[in-house]
Amino acid sequence: MKQLLNMQQKLDLLKNLGRPVIRDYIPLVFKDFIEFHGDRYYSDDPAIISGICLLNGIPVTVISQVRAKDIEGLQKINFSMPHPEGYRKTLRLAKQAEKFRRPVVLFIDTPGAYCGVGAEERGQGEAIARNLHEFMMLKTPVISIVLGEGGSGGALALGVCDKLAMLENALYSVISPKGFASILWKDGSREREAAELMKITAEDLLNFGVCDKIIEEPEGGAAKDVALTAKNISMWLEETVNNLTKEDYNALPEKRYQKFRKIGVFTE
Repeated sequence: MKQLLNMQQKLDLLKNLGRPVIRDYIPLVFKDFIEFHGDRYYSDDPAIISGICLLNGIPVTVISQVRAKDIEGLQKINFSMPHPEGYRKTLRLAKQAEKFRRPVVLFIDTPGAYCGVGAEERGQGEAIARNLHEFMMLKTPVISIVLGEGGSGGALALGVCDKLAMLENALYSVISPKGFASILWKDGSREREAAELMKITAEDLLNFGVCDKIIEEPEGGAAKDVALTAKNISMWLEETVNNLTKEDYNALPEKRYQKFRKIGVFTE
C-alpha cells in the first residue's frame, strides 16, 4: 500500500530541483511539438512555453509555466514567475486555438506571477485579469493540469478551464503558503502551518469541487518514475479531450461559467 506524504514532505518535494518539469513531459505525452514565441506586443517570456502538437493524433495547443532543474536554468526563466508578456503569449495561443478549433491544454507550475516594477509598468494585473476573462469565454475545450506548485493569480491565469486535474502531490491556491504566512503572521517560516490551514492539496480541492481529477504519482513522487507519471497524465488527457471534443463548442463558455460559480458555495 502506497504511503501518503504529509504536508512538509509535499512542500519539500515541490521545491526539489529533481522534480520533473514540463520539458520532461512534453516528449512523453505529445508528438511533433512546435514551439511558438512572443506576445506580439513586447517580447517573449521564457517562463511560459507554448506551441502546437499532437495528442494521440489530435492537434492541440499546449501552454505551460516552466520550471528548471538548476540555478542557471531558474535564472533564465525568472524562477518560474511569468511577466505580463507571458500571459499575453498564453492568450494569443489560446485565441489561435479557438480559431482552428483546437483543444487547449494548460500546465500550471509557478509560485506566482512576477511582481517587479517592470512587470507592473507593463500591466501585470491587467494581463492576468484579461486571461481570466477571455478564457472563461473561449469557444474551444480548455483543460488544465497542476504539475507542482500553483500559487496566486499567476497560476489562476492558466486555471480557467472545463476540467482541472492535479498531480497527487501538487498544491494549488490563490496565494503561496509562504506568502500567506508572511501576511498573516509576518513569518514566512510558518509555511507548513499555513499550507495545512489553507486546504490546498489535491485531496482537499477534489473534495471542494475545485479539482476534477487527481493524477497518481509513483510512491515517493513523480521523479521516481517520470515515464509512469507521464503515462498517467496522457491517459487522463486523452479521455478528457475525447469527451470535450464531442461537446457543442458554443455551449462551453456557459458550462465553464457555471462550473466556477459553484466554487465556494456552502450552506450552514
